[in-house]
Amino acid sequence: MSKAVVIKISDLPEAFSEVHPHNLWLYCKAYEARNRANSAQTKNRSEVRGGGKKPFAQKGGGRARQGSIRAPQFRGGGVVFGPSNNRNYNQKVNKKQKRLALMHAIAEKAANEKVFVVDNIIIESGKTKDAKEFVAGFKQRDVLLVKEMIDDKTFLALRNLQESYLIEESELNAYLVAAYHSIVIEKSVFEKLTKEA
Repeated sequence: MSKAVVIKISDLPEAFSEVHPHNLWLYCKAYEARNRANSAQTKNRSEVRGGGKKPFAQKGGGRARQGSIRAPQFRGGGVVFGPSNNRNYNQKVNKKQKRLALMHAIAEKAANEKVFVVDNIIIESGKTKDAKEFVAGFKQRDVLLVKEMIDDKTFLALRNLQESYLIEESELNAYLVAAYHSIVIEKSVFEKLTKEA
């Protein structure tokens, strides 16, 4: 493993520290909304089976008039204003806002000295034992590993480790950066990030 360089907030371009934290909050909110299972569903009175016949005569019984035993006030009746599984929870996030959210997430990690830059992330043996040693070398609770292009051996070595998560440069987003305790990033990827800012 090449020597890791700890990135501080002063090592980042000024634009990173000028981003308002609300951008990160909005992005994370949209990210979690998009991942909702959306499986909660109830039936309204038109969807419940039965109840087509008027239960008793309109007049003469001394009771309140009823048109169906599947009305909401009856046991086994339809649900009023219940959840529906055809609801769309997606929230729009602008491209610029996504970028700002990522910048703020990285700046927050850098402020706590939780960003490590290495020349490359590679486990040539493809063994989880070696991957565990590599991750343990950072002495962090858990790490997000960002690689330019994932190779098969490195993927196989790291896929079974709970304290690390390996992603490609294209998958990097503010939610993942915020979710993990620290981030280990390849030098080439880090240079692209800071160059675009």
